Amino acid sequence: MHTTTPRDHQGHKRVIKKYPNRRLYDTDSSSYVTLAEIKQLVMDNEACVVLDAKTGEDLTRSILLQIILEEEANGSPMFTTAVLAQIIRFYGHAMQGLMGGYLEKNMQSLVDLQSKFGEQAAGFTPDMWAKYLNIPAPLMQGISANPMLQQLQEQMQKQTEQFLGTFGLKR
Repeated sequence: MHTTTPRDHQGHKRVIKKYPNRRLYDTDSSSYVTLAEIKQLVMDNEACVVLDAKTGEDLTRSILLQIILEEEANGSPMFTTAVLAQIIRFYGHAMQGLMGGYLEKNMQSLVDLQSKFGEQAAGFTPDMWAKYLNIPAPLMQGISANPMLQQLQEQMQKQTEQFLGTFGLKR
């Protein structure tokens, strides 16, 4: 089965050093890298950490957020304004500490579903994909009846109810 956690070569994490001139240096390849190359490491599930070259401070989250910001600014954004506003509202809220775990669980559920779908779709021929992608709109409703999609929706709903239930909030 496809793993969704970063590859960890016997505890090894690729170390990227960020210098004061904002350049990023990959200590494994002994070369400077770009944010696009760090994004590719993430896409390849390569375990890596970004450290300030001078202080040793872990800057990984900052760099990942910078990559997300660039992705959001280019092409088709993933987050709507409403979603971003909701995320901001959780900062300083009593539930802030729980929100990260909640989002992480739901993202993992989505990744697991994607992996299952990928395994099932591996046998699709190009003709099958062409037929699948050219399904008329009324028939697309039947796709939403897919048991895997229903399972994901139910799992996310259950996790949301459990999350809110810890604060005495019910639907």
